[in-house]
Amino acid sequence: MASFDGYSLGVYDMSDDLELERLRRRKLAELRRKFTEQVKDEAAGSPGKEVSIDDVLRGILVGRAWEVLAAAEAQYPRVASEVKRGLALLAVKGRIKGPISGEQLMWFFRRLGLRVRLETKIRFLESGELKSLAEKLRGG
Repeated sequence: MASFDGYSLGVYDMSDDLELERLRRRKLAELRRKFTEQVKDEAAGSPGKEVSIDDVLRGILVGRAWEVLAAAEAQYPRVASEVKRGLALLAVKGRIKGPISGEQLMWFFRRLGLRVRLETKIRFLESGELKSLAEKLRGG
């Protein structure tokens, strides 16, 4: 094996990748466990004020954010519920400054690697009546 200024130039060992992946998974599991404990502790800490996650989110989600969240829940239910809990927790702690729009929430899901698809409708206003693209193509 050759060396260059004290660094060995050897064969790449794939077991390093496996070890990194194991460490990453262990850390993620630990963070999830801590987050769950924290949410439980906060819920137990205020028994008189039972506030649902949706109630908290009503205060921070604006515009099309509810539409994006509903689409995410339909397409990625487990991840969306974790995102909802996380957003609610951050809002309760005061770590979220200002409202969250649909565009910001869509960007957040994209950063997580999730492509949330929204239903798109194309409509035309013709003679005071809204017509879908299908109706327009049929000549209706």
